[in-house]
Amino acid sequence: MFSQQELVVIETIARCDSFSAAAKELHKVPSAISYTVRQVEQRLAVALFERHHREVALTPAGEYFVGEIRAILKQMDDIRFQTQRVANGWQSSLTLALDNVVREERAGALVRDFYRHFPDVELLISMEVFNGVWDALSGGRADIAIGATRAIPVGGNFAYRDMGMLAWRFVVSPDHPLVNEPQPLSELSMAKYPAICLEDTSRILPKRTTWLLDNQRRLVVPNWHSAAQCFKEGLGVGVMPAHMAEPLIEEKQLVALEMWQPHPDSPCCLAWNLDSQNPALAWLLEYLGDSEQLHQEWLA
Repeated sequence: MFSQQELVVIETIARCDSFSAAAKELHKVPSAISYTVRQVEQRLAVALFERHHREVALTPAGEYFVGEIRAILKQMDDIRFQTQRVANGWQSSLTLALDNVVREERAGALVRDFYRHFPDVELLISMEVFNGVWDALSGGRADIAIGATRAIPVGGNFAYRDMGMLAWRFVVSPDHPLVNEPQPLSELSMAKYPAICLEDTSRILPKRTTWLLDNQRRLVVPNWHSAAQCFKEGLGVGVMPAHMAEPLIEEKQLVALEMWQPHPDSPCCLAWNLDSQNPALAWLLEYLGDSEQLHQEWLA
């Protein structure tokens, strides 16, 4: 309906309170400024300015119109700027998937440091479980993932950095009947109680279960916080990441027991999509550090 040039003319007049001052700022003759205003007012069928001898003032309709066009002009500048950034390898957002096993509290410092370096890039964080991490990477829902299993269940143009091994603890509530059973616990004694499991968030890839015995019922929960509550209330048995379980064990809210066949440590990694290369991703890969730093900050 209006060209950018026409909007700039109206905004400049409103800011300068004068046709002649606007003409000087825009390097135009006053007659061209007056003509542009008449054309815009005719199309709107309203008067935008009250003309005085040396100055002009906005009408109520003009006040509204100028407020709207200032927002439009800013949006047009933002579109131009973001388009140029994309052309130079930038993107407006970076999507990070966290596996539910990592230290969630570490994400706060990451977010603060990221926005300090990239105030114009959105950081989108999702929490995934098991194969849901690789599902997010392969489906384009994540550019990078922290805590993914090193057994890659899908093909794709991915790279990864080792994060070391995630240790597990078999836990129950302090008043659970298994506390009084001889250790190491037999499979038969453990299978009598529901296994507290997390729901794999994968949408397409096959779903996995943390720990489950043959013929054992499941109690499926969405995250480790919910799992811890169920463990503490004696609703089931199972394994938890050691870094999450040990504080609860020290506080005597949970008890760690020995199984006849201990749950093996899980190899984890930092993984990213090579098709998503951009400066923000490159910065994040450097920020997260080497394998030892990743293990200490996110899994230990």
